[in-house]
Amino acid sequence: MPAQMTKSALSLAREALKIARQSLPLYGPRTAPKKFTNHQLFAVLAVREFYGLDYRGTVQLLLDWSDLRAVLGLTVVPTYSTLCKAETRLLKNRPLMDSWITSSPVPNAAG
Repeated sequence: MPAQMTKSALSLAREALKIARQSLPLYGPRTAPKKFTNHQLFAVLAVREFYGLDYRGTVQLLLDWSDLRAVLGLTVVPTYSTLCKAETRLLKNRPLMDSWITSSPVPNAAG
């Protein structure tokens, strides 16, 4: 059964946290600061993609929206560079939406 689409960023953030908890380790590299969990960062990146924002716009959205910070469990807002590094590390330079699309056979263009 396909997942339901949502127009709520808060619902999306909750679902992204749930998915991240099932599939990602709690923290990144052992030497990295433990300020944010991988789960929180993944969910922030999902919200970023949802709104089509750049990193700085995402930071501003988090600063402005206390309900979103509460859903994500953020007491501090990550910097834009933290989000950039997290995306590179968590998504291996692939757009977020590509990681959610199941692979399906692509017809051979040659015929």
